[in-house]
This record gives sequence, structure tokens and C-alpha cells, in this order.
Amino acid sequence: MYKYLLKLPIVEYILVFSVVYRSQVVAMSSQRDSGIKIGTKIIDSHLHIWDGTKQAFAEGQTPPDTLEVGVASVEELMKRMEEANVSGCLIVQPINYKYDHSYVGDVIAEHPDKFKGMLLYDPMCDKEESLKYLEELLLQGFVSVRFNPYLFEGKMSDEGSAGLDIYKKCGELNMPVGIMCFQGLGLHYDDIVNLLEKSPDTPLILDHFGFTRMDTVFKTETSEDFNLLLKLAKYPNVYVKISALFRIGALWKEDWAEELMKTRFDPLIEAYGASRLMIGSDFPFVELEDIGYRGTFDIVSSWCDEHENGAMIKSWILGGTAEKVFGPWGTTVMK
Repeated sequence: MYKYLLKLPIVEYILVFSVVYRSQVVAMSSQRDSGIKIGTKIIDSHLHIWDGTKQAFAEGQTPPDTLEVGVASVEELMKRMEEANVSGCLIVQPINYKYDHSYVGDVIAEHPDKFKGMLLYDPMCDKEESLKYLEELLLQGFVSVRFNPYLFEGKMSDEGSAGLDIYKKCGELNMPVGIMCFQGLGLHYDDIVNLLEKSPDTPLILDHFGFTRMDTVFKTETSEDFNLLLKLAKYPNVYVKISALFRIGALWKEDWAEELMKTRFDPLIEAYGASRLMIGSDFPFVELEDIGYRGTFDIVSSWCDEHENGAMIKSWILGGTAEKVFGPWGTTVMK
């Protein structure tokens, strides 16, 4: 089969890859419906890596001194993974390298059983260039795409734009699109709804509880943002990352974790179900906080245990949902 695939034109290769990918998702869903235990592996669905000694940073994107030398390298990440019993990770392309995916691509190539990638979409590229870029990175193990709305000149969903065309293409390839609403979900809610309505087949993932912080940081954030996140649950292709707890919780409170569970986690379980939620650490930034890398998994695991079907909820959130959406870990990308 592999020799046959090598002879295929790039577009046909991508379509074959997509069909295989979709069959894996259907199989995962069947396991869920039949009650078979899934998600035995812990998968970290959100983190970044970089190493300034191996690849220069993009202009103006040097990380803070506390994270500049070695702290965010793949070597450090793998140490933390072992300590937390994490089997695989989705590496989100860091802004520090902008659109140069060389470092992350090299890491995926070296450890294809442990890592997959989420590429950063360049909204300044035209449609043809973007499609070629997408296809090339898909074959390198980048199984999803990140839309950073602050890099767009207009809206992500603007009719006739390359961004909307790429979003629709991601639906055809079953490549989930992750959206970072750093300045609050409300600022981008209408834009996100338009994307969902125009391409209902594209899986859409919201980072970090949709950036619905307990304590607002930007003027564009409101107390209604979390209600908007709950409203998006009516779209079956929307997923939410239970990630970057330290960004969302009110860390200055002694009981911040319990408050975050009751006011964010529990309502999301009720609205979305565990099979549409996935855990993420936001390494290396989490290493600057008291909870650390392993603490993220310990806290969320304890939240799951509070529910009547805790074991099932935990199996989805800690790994099952990520494998349902991005494909199983522990398999090598076809070359």
C-alpha cells in the first residue's frame, strides 16, 4: 500500500489520508457508543516548544528571558511528559517562529509516535499558496490548523477571502481548526458563528476554555463570554480545550481550582459532554506557575472524579477526545 501511495499526486495523497483519518474517527465514535473503554493514553492537546539555539526566532518574537534558553525545548518537554505519564502531544506552532515550521517539523519527524502538529495559518497568503502550504505540512505530521484572528486584516469568515476558503478546505481534509480568542470570546463570537454556518463540516476547537477568564484582563472581555461559549455547544463540530488553567482561574484565591471546576468545567461537561473536551497544559508557560506541568493533569483528573461517570469522563478528556479529533497517537505518518 505504501508503494502505491508514493506514486499518487499530492492532492490525491491528501484525500487518501483524509479518508483513512475519517475512518479512524468513526471507529473511535463506535467505541464510545458501545461502551468500550477508550482514551487510555494521556494526550496533551495544547503546548508550544522552541529552542533559540537550533532555530532563530522571528523578528520581534523573542520569548521572555524566563523562557528563552532551554526551558521550552523538546528535551525539557519530554522530561515533563515522562513525569506526568503523558503519551503524546499536539504541538501548536509558537508565534516565536511565526510561519517557519522547521523546528516543530523536525521534532515531529524525530518522534512521530509522540507528536503531531497544529500549523499556524498565514492569512496574508493567497489561496493557491496557502493550499500548497497546507498540503506540505499535513504530510509532515501537522494534522490541524491554527487561526489567530489578530493576524487577519479583516474577519476570519469574510466572504471570498482566502481564510474562509482554507477553513472550508480543512473541513474536506478533516483538519480541525483551532482559534485563539486571547482578548475574549465575545470579540470574535459572530465571526466564529459565521465560520460554523458556512462550513459545518470543519471541526472547530477553542483554546483555553474559550479564553473565558474568571478575572478579565482586556476591556473587550465581558462576564457574558462564558454564556456565549455555552451557546456554541449547539454546533456539534465545536470542541473546547480544558487548557491553561492558570490563565483562566483566579489564582490569587486559595480555592481557585475548585471555583474553576464549579463555574467553568462542570457547566462545560453539561453543555458539551466529555467527548468534546480535551486537556492541554500550555507548556512551557505552565512551568512558570506553581501547578507546573503535571499539576494540570492531576487537577483535571480530580475534577473528573467528582462526577458520577468519572472514569468515562476522564478517559475522554485526558486522551480520548484528542485521539477522536486528531487521530490516534503511537502511529507513524505515512511517507
